Amino acid sequence: MPSVPRTSQRIALFAGSFDPITNGHVDVVGKAVRFADRLVIAIGVHPGKTPLFSVDERLAMINDVCAPLARAAGCELSAVTFADLVVTAAQRAGATMLVRGVRDSTDFDYEMQMAGMNAAMAPEIQTVFLPAAPAVRPITATLVRQIAGMGGDVSSFVPAPIAARLKKKFAKV
Repeated sequence: MPSVPRTSQRIALFAGSFDPITNGHVDVVGKAVRFADRLVIAIGVHPGKTPLFSVDERLAMINDVCAPLARAAGCELSAVTFADLVVTAAQRAGATMLVRGVRDSTDFDYEMQMAGMNAAMAPEIQTVFLPAAPAVRPITATLVRQIAGMGGDVSSFVPAPIAARLKKKFAKV
């Protein structure tokens, strides 16, 4: 069967706070780079929230941890910030897919509502749900921050460079 030439790139956007990036996020990225030609990881910036890591630190962590996965899959990777609607960020990036990781039925119910609202605002953008691997399902950035802040070992929840950054960050506190 002859291959059909593709006329455009498959661009996906994966949005979140990534404060910090966890093994759960990395699991989703590892899956997304296998079907996207370009993956845009978009850090949501909200003036009412005070993140542990600055935007620049989060961008650096994403690039450090995710760029090798993207390269290995032949996928272009970029990391950006946004302070508006995720569909607006996706349109700006030229994305036709929103990637969302789903850990459990609670995530699924919430993500289905968001997918419906996003589809109403931007019907040209499809939401793609990626189930989390069983080993990373309980991991949340909030729990990682709490454990690290109390001196706990987060090395099984985040990539090694991120665990080191967390240790250093909380050593200053």
